[in-house]
Amino acid sequence: MVDLRSDTVTRPTPGMLAAMSSADVGDDVYGEDPAVNALEAEAAALFGKEAAVFTPTGSMANQIGLQLLVRPGEELLADVKAHVVNFEMGAAAALGGISTRTWAGPNGRIDADQVEPLINRPNPYVTVTRAIAVENTHNIGGGTVQPVEELRRLKDLADAYGLGLHLDGARIWNAHAATGTPFAEYGRLFDTVSVCLSKGLGAPVGSLLITDAERAQRARVIRKRLGGGMRQAGFLAAAGSYALANHIDRLAEDHARAQHLARSLEPFGICDAAQVETNIVLVRIPEIAKVAAAAADQGVKISVLGADWGRMLTHLDVDDAGIEHAVKVLGTLLGK
Repeated sequence: MVDLRSDTVTRPTPGMLAAMSSADVGDDVYGEDPAVNALEAEAAALFGKEAAVFTPTGSMANQIGLQLLVRPGEELLADVKAHVVNFEMGAAAALGGISTRTWAGPNGRIDADQVEPLINRPNPYVTVTRAIAVENTHNIGGGTVQPVEELRRLKDLADAYGLGLHLDGARIWNAHAATGTPFAEYGRLFDTVSVCLSKGLGAPVGSLLITDAERAQRARVIRKRLGGGMRQAGFLAAAGSYALANHIDRLAEDHARAQHLARSLEPFGICDAAQVETNIVLVRIPEIAKVAAAAADQGVKISVLGADWGRMLTHLDVDDAGIEHAVKVLGTLLGK
């Protein structure tokens, strides 16, 4: 089976399993898990920040970050297709009392000039804007990498208005692999950064919220409130540490395979290889659900996102042979 639905479907490698089984663990709620503490320190240092907080999910890391920057009844600005707006079950409003407004960027790409007119200053008649969220890479945008020059402009804008900046960096590893932008540069630009270990890096579970020391202390309170306090979490943290050490550099392989996949399918008119920047290939296929079902019968799984569109993601568990099999199966189905 070649599973291209998401880069979350990976299974731990033998080396990762060995690291997990040999982890030195304790009670993380007491702050006594050595493996968790080591992972948090490593991630914070990687992004040039003071502290990090290990969470079970990316959605939790995002929501903690948003609550640190925006109080109940205040406003967050984000892209119209942002994960924090569309795929976290309304948590910003339901759990944080946060109002959101959105802008629409091409393929999720941010433009500071487009964001500035949306900012509400303190006023007795409007909801005051407190923070801006950026997704990098942008999932539904098709793995779009946010240009660092534009992020710097956004940082200047946020500073001018006294706004916080949150980075939904679930796939920031892919942005780094595609551009070479140092992680510390992203850390410098954002107040809070969420990163996911279970997507491109292949860990079975886990994300981190990376920020300054004072916010990290508050983040632990919010994490406990949300039910995210784990005990011997070091078995999971050890997988994350292994992933950071071994699986970042190899992301270039996923990007190359995504390019090959897109170029091979482009003649069928379902995708644009020029739009594939990282490991995500968006496709437009009439009656895609039927095509996806037929492909699954032949050992290829793709993600259906709407009546005529979907996506395919390359990852740790898909090799060159898997890509060739996917091209053969989909080419046959689309050529009918």
